Amino acid sequence: MPKPVVSEEKRRRRRPTRSGTVLSEALIVETALRMLREHGSAGLTARRLGLALDADPSTLYRYFRGMDDLTLAIGDALLGQALEGWRPTGEWRADLRAVGLRIHAEYVAHPQAALLTTSRVTGRANELAADEAVLDLLRRAGFPLPDTVRIYHAFIDQTLAFAALDAASLALPSDSLHADEDVWRSTYARLPRTTHPRIAEAAPLLATRMVTSAYPTALDMLLDSAEAQLQRYAEGLSGGSGRRKCAAPRRRR
Repeated sequence: MPKPVVSEEKRRRRRPTRSGTVLSEALIVETALRMLREHGSAGLTARRLGLALDADPSTLYRYFRGMDDLTLAIGDALLGQALEGWRPTGEWRADLRAVGLRIHAEYVAHPQAALLTTSRVTGRANELAADEAVLDLLRRAGFPLPDTVRIYHAFIDQTLAFAALDAASLALPSDSLHADEDVWRSTYARLPRTTHPRIAEAAPLLATRMVTSAYPTALDMLLDSAEAQLQRYAEGLSGGSGRRKCAAPRRRR
């Protein structure tokens, strides 16, 4: 049988640590995020986390079932931070765009954590709230349920995939990142038109765009497609923009 979930209040350490800190799930996650930022995933261990918190590593298991459980909590915390303060405006496209950009930006701000968590499904409170918000935006916009689920699937996977891709670049050593970016100027920009005419004509634009994230563009393309589909659906309900209207009766002479 699965281990029963115990509330944080019951799991909370009754006494402060040696440095006077009272542990909590939020503090442990915050410390783990800092360690990921400073040392990468290899530096996040129960022993090192215990040292950073000035607590015995075994104390962490009062709050998490293991390091994998902590990883899920980190991913859920990023989603919570992304949507903190967000409120729907009633404009489904603008609202959905804002949600996507917020989630992507939060993961990119924590690249090492993003590499650990973007492929995970936490089932925790912030993830559930984000999923509920996206599904609600689409349903209120008027999408049928099957289309709602299809668009939601594409939206969330696209957001997390770009977050993982962009985070992977940012997690590189700075020398490697700069070397990769310089290839667009040092190699692509110097290709002759005789052998690579399309790359040669696009080289100045490639050098500018390819060192930035394509996520906003891809997101807009997805939303364009969804908006066009919603319009077609609305036209079908109204009779196809007048194409099915009956002709006016002819007057008898």
